[in-house]
Amino acid sequence: MKRKAEEDPSQQSVTKKPAVEANGTRQFRKGLLQQADEYHKQYDASQPYKHGVIRDLLEPDLLRKVRAEIQENLSFTPKETDIYRIHQSGDLANLDGLDNSSLKLLPSLLALRDALYSPSFRGFLSNVTGAGPLSGRKTDMAINVYTPGCHLLCHDDVIGSRRVSYILYLTDPDRPWKPEWGGALRLYPTIVHDTEQGKSVKVPSPDFSVAIPPAFNQLSFFAVQPGESFHDVEEVYAHKPGSGEDGDESRVRMAISGWYHIPQISEDGYVEGLEESLAEQSSLQQLQSSGDQFDRPLPRMQRYHAVDPEQPTSTEGTSLQSTQDEVLLSEDDLEFLLKYIAPTYLTPDTLESVSDTFSDECSICLEKFLSKKYSETLENYITCEESYNLPSTAHDIESTSAWKVARPPHKQRFLFQQNTGTNLKDDGEHSPIQDLLRTLLPSEAFRKWLQLATGMTLSSHNLCARRFRRGKDYTLATGYSGDESQLEIILATTPTSGWGANDDTDGAAGTTAGDEGSTGGKNGQVKETTINEAKGAEETSFGGYVAYMAGDDADDESDDDAGSDGVEVPLDLSTGARASKPSGQRIKPEKADPAVYKATAEDEDDGVLFSMPACWNTLGIVLRDKGVMRFVKYVSQQAPGDRWDIVGEFGVVPNDDDQASGSDEARALAIEHEESETEIESSEGDGDDDDDDE
Repeated sequence: MKRKAEEDPSQQSVTKKPAVEANGTRQFRKGLLQQADEYHKQYDASQPYKHGVIRDLLEPDLLRKVRAEIQENLSFTPKETDIYRIHQSGDLANLDGLDNSSLKLLPSLLALRDALYSPSFRGFLSNVTGAGPLSGRKTDMAINVYTPGCHLLCHDDVIGSRRVSYILYLTDPDRPWKPEWGGALRLYPTIVHDTEQGKSVKVPSPDFSVAIPPAFNQLSFFAVQPGESFHDVEEVYAHKPGSGEDGDESRVRMAISGWYHIPQISEDGYVEGLEESLAEQSSLQQLQSSGDQFDRPLPRMQRYHAVDPEQPTSTEGTSLQSTQDEVLLSEDDLEFLLKYIAPTYLTPDTLESVSDTFSDECSICLEKFLSKKYSETLENYITCEESYNLPSTAHDIESTSAWKVARPPHKQRFLFQQNTGTNLKDDGEHSPIQDLLRTLLPSEAFRKWLQLATGMTLSSHNLCARRFRRGKDYTLATGYSGDESQLEIILATTPTSGWGANDDTDGAAGTTAGDEGSTGGKNGQVKETTINEAKGAEETSFGGYVAYMAGDDADDESDDDAGSDGVEVPLDLSTGARASKPSGQRIKPEKADPAVYKATAEDEDDGVLFSMPACWNTLGIVLRDKGVMRFVKYVSQQAPGDRWDIVGEFGVVPNDDDQASGSDEARALAIEHEESETEIESSEGDGDDDDDDE
C-alpha cells in the first residue's frame, strides 16, 4: 500500500470525502440503531464494570468483503512486548492518506470505518454507554490478529483522550470460534482499599470474573475508566496433536480494535483542557500511585547483623566497615555452603574467575550452581509439586497451599513465597524451596560468598520464591528507582526441558551470559506477512524468560500512545541468556525513566542488557542501576512446564573507591582461602560426575 506523497500536488488535489461524512446507517443490522434504550439497560446492569456486547452488528456481507480485502491486500507485522504478542496492521484511521490505486483495493474496509465513526452510530454508542459525545474527527483503529500463542495482558486502556474502547470480531464466519480455543476478552473486578491517608484505591483482583469469547460480527465495548476498566485478551491456545481438534489454521482471532475519543477542537461537546486532564490518569502513572501499598508481594528488606556493634553503621543499621575477617570464608562457612553449592564455586580459582567476569560485565550466569545431591532433592520436589493440579482461584490457592498469588494483574501475577515465615504452612518439615529461602540465601556465609564473587559489600536482602504457571503468569516491566545500585540474583530452578534455550547444561562452571553457545544468536528480523502467511509462520515461543532492558530518553517527543504498548523485545530473546552491553559497562540506562521504553529498531541496540531463559540450576547475578527495567515474559500454555525461580535483591553499601580496586581486593581475599582448597577439592568428585549424568 502506498501513501500519497505530500509534496506531490497532483496527488493532493484529489478530492476525497471526509472519513465520517457518510451517515452509514445502511451498513448496520436493520433496526439496531433504534434499540439504544434496550442495550443501555443491559450495559447499565453489567458486571464487573459496565460493558456491552452487540451480536450481528453489521450486514454480514459487508464484513465478509472486509475479511477478504484484509486477507488479500494487507500485511501484518509480528510484535512482542512485555504486555502482548500479536500480529498488527498499520493505522486504519488514516485510510484517506492512501493513494487512489490502494484505496480501490479496500472499498469495504473504508465503508466500515466510515460507518463505525458516522454521527448516527457515535450517537447510538454515546446513548448506550452514557459516556458523553464522541469524536468523529479523531478516529483510532487497527487490525490485530492473534494466532496460537498470542495474548494481551491486563491493562485498563487509560491513555490520553480515549473515552470508549471497542473490539469488532472478524473471525471465520464459516467456522464458528470455540471458547476452548481461548482468545476471550476477560474483565477483572476491582477491590476497594483504604490507604493510610484515608483515600480509597481500586485494585484489580488477580482473577477475572467475565469472559467474552470471540464471534464473527460481534462488537464488545466499554467506557474507559481510570483504575477500573481492567481487562486482558486470553491467549489463543494451540491445538493438541492427536486430540482430533481442528488445527491451528482455524484459530485465527482477527479483530478490529479501536477507541472513540473525546470531541476535538470545533466539534460539538469539546471541553478545553479535558484531554490534558485525562492524560494525567494514564495507566503508567497509576503504576506508581498510592495503590502500590496493596501490591503483593511487598519487598521486605532484611538487614544483615553488624559484625561488631562498635563499628559505625548506616541508617539501615548495617556495618559499613568490611574487614578481611568479615569477608573471608571460615571452615564453618565452607562446611555449611558445601551442603548446598557445587564445590567448584567454592574454590579460589573459580571465585577469582567469577569475580573477574562480574567486574568486567556486571552480570554473570553460573550453571550447575547447586550441588548434585541438593539439586536432585530440589528437582524431585518441584517435579512432584508440578504434577498436582492447583485450584484455579487465588483464594483457593492461598487457603490450601503455602503459595500466595502476586497482584495486581496489571503489574504481575505469579505464585510466591517469601522468607518471613508468615505465609508458609507448617507441615513439620521445610520444603527444599523454603530451606533455600530460610537457610542458605539469607545466611551470613552466602553473603560472604556473594561479596567475594562480586566485589560488593552487601547490607540487606529481600528474597522471594516464584512459580509462573503456564497460561497465567508474568511480570510487566518496572524500573528500579533506588538511588544506589542493587545487586540481584535469579536462581533458575525450572526442571523441564524444551524451552528453546540450550537444554544441555554440560557447559563449564562459571559460564557467562556473553559466552559463545549461551547467547540467543543474532536478533530476529521483523518481517511483514499476509494473514495467510501468519497462520503457518508462528514460531514456537514459550516466554518465561527474565529480561533487563534500558529505559529510553525521557525527552523524546511522542504521541499520546507512547509507552502504552510496553517494552518491545527482540524476537530471539527467549532462546538463551545474553548480555548486549559492551564489556565493562554497567547495567544502566542512558537516562532513567520507567515510563518511557527503549524499543527494538533495525541496526540499533535492541535495549536488552541481560536476559535469562527458564532453565535448571543456574544462578544469574546482575548489578542493576536506577531506571533499568525488568520483567518476566508471560508463560504460554504451550510451555513444557511452569517456570520456577528464587530471586534476591541485595542492598549495596556505597563505595567511593574505583570498582576495579574493589574487585581486586575481593580476588585477593579469595586467594587467602588456599589453606581450605584441599578440603574442598576432596568433595569435587561428586560435582564432576554431573557432566556425565545430565
